[in-house]
Amino acid sequence: KMKLILIGFLSGIISGMGIGGGTILIPSLVLFTKLNQKEAQGINLIVFIPVAIIALIVHFKEGNIKIKEAKWIILGGIFGAVIGSLLAVRTKPESLKIYFSIFLLFIGVYELIKKE
Repeated sequence: KMKLILIGFLSGIISGMGIGGGTILIPSLVLFTKLNQKEAQGINLIVFIPVAIIALIVHFKEGNIKIKEAKWIILGGIFGAVIGSLLAVRTKPESLKIYFSIFLLFIGVYELIKKE
C-alpha cells in the first residue's frame, strides 16, 4: 500500500503542475505492480478526476484558466476521448505499452531539443 501511496503522491505533484500525472502513474503502475498497461491506464483515468478537480481549483484561483480557449479544447477532447477509448479497449495491453513508450520518448526528445 505504501508503494501505491508514493506512486499516487508523485503523480499528484506532476498533475498539480499541469504536466500530466499519467506520465508518472502509468509507467510506475506497470513497472512496480502486477497491473498491465490497460489496467494502469484505467486506474489513471479514475485517479485523474479528484486530482484534476483539486488542481483546477488552485489554477482557477490563480487566474491560469482561460475559459474562452479551454471550451474549444474540451470539445475536441471529448470527441478524441471517445475515439481513444474505443481504440484502447480493442488494443492488446502489450501493444498499448509500446505505443505509450514511444509517445513518452517523443515527448522527452521534444522537451530536450525545443527552443525557449
